[in-house]
Amino acid sequence: MKYKDEKYEKAERGSTKILPKTVLLILLCGLSFYLGGLYCGNNKLEVNNVAKAGSSLDVDNSPQANSVSFPECSSDYQDYTPCTDPRKWKKYGTHRLTFMERHCPPVFDRKQCLVPPPNGYKSPIRWPKSKNECWYRNVPYDWINKQKSNQHWLKKEGEKFIFPGGGTMFPNGVSAYVDLMQDLIPEMKDGTIRTAIDTGCGVASWGGDLLDRGILTVSLAPRDNHEAQVQFALERGIPAILGIISTQRLPFPSNSFDMAHCSRCLIPWTEFGGVYLLEIHRILRPGGFWVLSGPPVNYENRWKGWDTTVEEQRSNYEKLQDLLSSMCFKLYAKKDDIAVWQKSSDNMCYNKLSNDPDAYPPKCDDSLEPDSAWYTPLRPCVVVPSAKLKKTDLESTPKWPERLHSTPERVSDVPGGNGGLFKRDSSKWKTRAKHYKKLLPAIGSDKIRNVMDMNTAYGGLAAALVDDPLWVMNVVSSYAANTLSVVFDRGLIGTYHDWCEAFSTYPRTYDLLHVDGLFTSESQRCEMKYVMLEMDRILRPNGYAIIRESTYFADTIASVAKGLRWSCRKEQTESESENEKLLVCQKKLWYSSETK
Repeated sequence: MKYKDEKYEKAERGSTKILPKTVLLILLCGLSFYLGGLYCGNNKLEVNNVAKAGSSLDVDNSPQANSVSFPECSSDYQDYTPCTDPRKWKKYGTHRLTFMERHCPPVFDRKQCLVPPPNGYKSPIRWPKSKNECWYRNVPYDWINKQKSNQHWLKKEGEKFIFPGGGTMFPNGVSAYVDLMQDLIPEMKDGTIRTAIDTGCGVASWGGDLLDRGILTVSLAPRDNHEAQVQFALERGIPAILGIISTQRLPFPSNSFDMAHCSRCLIPWTEFGGVYLLEIHRILRPGGFWVLSGPPVNYENRWKGWDTTVEEQRSNYEKLQDLLSSMCFKLYAKKDDIAVWQKSSDNMCYNKLSNDPDAYPPKCDDSLEPDSAWYTPLRPCVVVPSAKLKKTDLESTPKWPERLHSTPERVSDVPGGNGGLFKRDSSKWKTRAKHYKKLLPAIGSDKIRNVMDMNTAYGGLAAALVDDPLWVMNVVSSYAANTLSVVFDRGLIGTYHDWCEAFSTYPRTYDLLHVDGLFTSESQRCEMKYVMLEMDRILRPNGYAIIRESTYFADTIASVAKGLRWSCRKEQTESESENEKLLVCQKKLWYSSETK
């Protein structure tokens, strides 16, 4: 099976874990004993100024603030992706490209070293100029340049890669392609469609063009041995993650995206019981749109260029149309190489599946929760939208930007969640974001483009920064309450993740990482040094981290940060709480000693 030039990821979500305060206190005491033994000593941590603003505090000279250090990884690890490592692919099966799914190293095999940048690495070109060009030395891959030169994905000019906006299915440029798509889907123009996913994204030119039209896209492609397509996307400042539809669900809740797109991604949609298209159905909002360009669309005029016969392509198109109809999609529009289907928002269609014992694909039973999406196997059945949710379909969802601040219906599905709590959370993050900008004036400037909120609740920080020239990847812990559906209902994007493992991205892909209580909530499961090594891996040189933690953890975090070659300062929170502190850190640019 093939995806766009061998492309695609996997996922799942675990159950909610809420520890009683007493148990948590015992665990913290145990951790205190462990960390005390690990870091005891008399060395005082050196704290440097980072984007000096406000009055910084010295880090306490506590036993837990003893400095640590990490060696450099060898230069051949400059693009190391621990859970999707091509070095390990031979250990896993080729069936349905399972080797490209997440396979994280065991604890004894984890790297405890700093991933170096490529020789000659420069600070990335700033947005919006970066959408059309990037430094060659930052993503030094001639293979994709030579392989895709005839499709105008990118071209090398001097010290830069240039992105002309071409693609297999849009020879006249991505903007002309999206213009045609907008003619077919007027909802792309009026704020109805806000979130999209591009499966098999190439270098993410489609997602980049949609940003100018107010549509926020998650571009998805697998870890490639040569192509580094997701790395190109993030280097350009376009949202993207490593991912593949193979045997596991994608790391998103059900009914999330307003639109899904596949441009000649070569996914065999009708094979294996239609599981790949069933997964698109699961994550697509009722009333949402699925857009396909490439085989078998327009087979009447295109079949000669596809190394096939017109009869075979006609059969493929008919199979696809039958499969879509059986899972309650209707053909919405079709012109030239683009076909658009719309997912039904009427549950009467799904009731027919329940009443027909021979229906295929069948309706899923209740044993698999619709939002479970972290290492959750794909199954060939239809996930039926909940009948109790009356306002999650695309037509009932407020248009952008109104939906950003409207209380989503699914907030009531979160334990303890309600409209009042949602409004208070939004207000709280407006205050916090204002304080962050005083401490780190780079926020809101062209110095920060790719941002990750590593353990969000409702996407409050992303909402507070929505008018700045940046985008935020909202991460919800696979062990926390499921709030990610609320994030998507607001018109924001995000993913499930377990921070005891590596994130699905290349090194050097984020300008700012934000942490709010992650170490406090996950310390009983994740060893702090591995989490911070992962933060260092995905943070760009000269990038920033804002770490909001309990006073108990702050000094230990700062000592590990020093071992990462970060410069940090401790700051008061906006409320000047004695129980919580802020660390404002910056990662230094350094080069491998092997290249000196």
